[in-house]
Amino acid sequence: MSRIGKLPITIPAGVEIKVSDKNLVTVKGALGSLQQQVHPDMTIEIENGTLSVKRPTEQKRHKAMHGLYRTLIANMVHGVSKGYQIKQELVGVGYKATHTGKALELSLGFSHSVMVIMPDEVKVEAVTDRGKNPIITLTSHDKQLIGQVAAKLRSLLKPEPYKGKGLKFVGEEIKRKSGKTSAK
Repeated sequence: MSRIGKLPITIPAGVEIKVSDKNLVTVKGALGSLQQQVHPDMTIEIENGTLSVKRPTEQKRHKAMHGLYRTLIANMVHGVSKGYQIKQELVGVGYKATHTGKALELSLGFSHSVMVIMPDEVKVEAVTDRGKNPIITLTSHDKQLIGQVAAKLRSLLKPEPYKGKGLKFVGEEIKRKSGKTSAK
């Protein structure tokens, strides 16, 4: 069996999981509700507060789907119970970030500021402390959506390898290059 696929998912208190006839998994919790369509070959069993995903054969595609759907459902359970948070940092002189409701305004050195409207499921917060880089915090119950929004923000100004300026994840190490002066 798949190492990931065979692990059972423990259902925490306050989380409700329903599986429809067409293998549509709905997970509801304190932070929201998520749905995932599961391939009809996979079977989902809920018993004694745990959920397990079973596969019909040992074919390579069934093994791949086994681990995939188990992980997707586990991410949904974690999301509606605890949620996900991604922090990004703006590195560079003059770069600013402010938020008003669902809108995030970024000043990234372009001739105009960049406005990004967040989806309803994602909450944004921008904090600028004196003498420190601005920090953008994204919070959501949907792991796929929050990752997609974070990647979209990062694509606006990727960190460059010489000085490390740009929009990066907090804790991320940028592989730095030495400039022309180190060639001597």
